[in-house]
Amino acid sequence: MGEVELSHYLDYAATSALRPPEVAEAVATYLREIGATPGRGSYGRSLEAGRIALRCRRALASLLGLPGDPGRIAFMFNATHGLNTALWGVLRRDDVVVVSAYDHNSVLRPVERLARERGVRVRMLAGDRDGGVDLTQAARALDGARLLVVNAASNVLGTCMPLRTLARLAHDAGTLVLVDAAQAAGHLPCSLEADGADLVAFTGHKGLLGPQGTGGLWVREGVDIAPFMTGGTGGDSLSREMPPIMPDHLEAGTLNAPGIAGLLAACTFLEKTTVNAVRQEEMRLKTRLWEGLTSIAGVDVLSPRAPDGVPLVTIRCADLDSPTLADCLDREWGVMTRAGLHCAPEVHRILGTAASGAVRFSLGWASRDEDVDAALHAVDALVRRGLVVV
Repeated sequence: MGEVELSHYLDYAATSALRPPEVAEAVATYLREIGATPGRGSYGRSLEAGRIALRCRRALASLLGLPGDPGRIAFMFNATHGLNTALWGVLRRDDVVVVSAYDHNSVLRPVERLARERGVRVRMLAGDRDGGVDLTQAARALDGARLLVVNAASNVLGTCMPLRTLARLAHDAGTLVLVDAAQAAGHLPCSLEADGADLVAFTGHKGLLGPQGTGGLWVREGVDIAPFMTGGTGGDSLSREMPPIMPDHLEAGTLNAPGIAGLLAACTFLEKTTVNAVRQEEMRLKTRLWEGLTSIAGVDVLSPRAPDGVPLVTIRCADLDSPTLADCLDREWGVMTRAGLHCAPEVHRILGTAASGAVRFSLGWASRDEDVDAALHAVDALVRRGLVVV
C-alpha cells in the first residue's frame, strides 16, 4: 500500500494519545500565564496554582465517586506510583497481601520485592478466561490478610472484578482494599468509596484523558499509610517527618503542576460530556469490533464480550505472529494497536499466550465507526494473505 492518509488510533488502554484540545491548551496556558508551583509561595501565581490543584482534586473525587475531603487525594505521577505508595505504605513486615492473576506488573513486581525485603506473604487468587474469581477461594485467602488488591478492570480481557462483593469479604476479614483503577477511571461510572475501597490508585493519561505524568492515590479517612517518598512539602519545614495531614503526607517534592492543569481540563470535559455518554459510545463500538473480529476465520478472540467491562478486545491469530501483525496493521493500514503481554503475565498464562503474546485493540472517547471498520478490514486482509512468520 501507499502512504496511509488516515490513522486509526486503537491503543487507548495504553494512553489516550488523542485528547480533547482543551487539555493541551490548559497545559500551555498554565506554562505561559502561571508557571508557579502549588504550596511554594504566598504570591498570586502560586496561590492560583494551588487553586487549580484543589479544583482538580474536587473534579477527580466527583468522577471517581470519592466524597468527603478532596485532600484525601494525593497527586502521583501515574497509577504505578500510586500503587507503590499504597503497597509500601500499608504492608508491614510479615503481613499478608492478596492479589489476583488479573493484576498488572505495577502490582506484581512491588509485592514480589516486598516479599523479598519485608517478608510479606503473597496469596494469589486464580483467574480464568472469562475474568471470573472464585469467591470461596477469596474468602480463604483473606483470612489474616492485611491488604487485598482489586484490579477494577483487566487491561487484557476488558472484564471487571466484583469489587463490592470482594470488598465486603475483605472487610469482614479485617482486610483493607486497594483498588487499581488504571483502566476503569474515565471508562466506567465509579462510586469507589461506596463499593468498599479503602485506597484507590489511578492514572490521569488513560480514560481520564489527561497528560502523562499525572495520577493519584486516594486514602480513606482513618487508614494508616506511611509515605513512600519523603522530602519537601512547602510547609512544616522544621520537622524531619512528613506532615501527618493529607495530601502533604504523601506529596513529597514539586508537583507536576502543568500536568494537573491539563488533567483538570480533561476532568471538566468528562463532567460536561458525562462518563455515561462516553461509555455508551465506546461500548457500542466495542460490540461492533468484538462481533466483527469473532466472524473472521482464523482469529481467536481472547476477550469475552463483557458488556459490563471496558472497551478493549484482545486477539490472537494462529498463523500470524502477534508483533508482526501489529506492525503490519500500523504500517500498511494505519491501525495502531498494542502487541505483547501488556505487562499482565498471569493473564497471558491463563490464555496460553505467554510465549506468543496477543494484539489488543482498545477504544476511547474519540473512536469512530471508521476506526472499527478499518481494523476489521485490515485484520481480515492480513489473515487472508497469511502473513506467516516462522
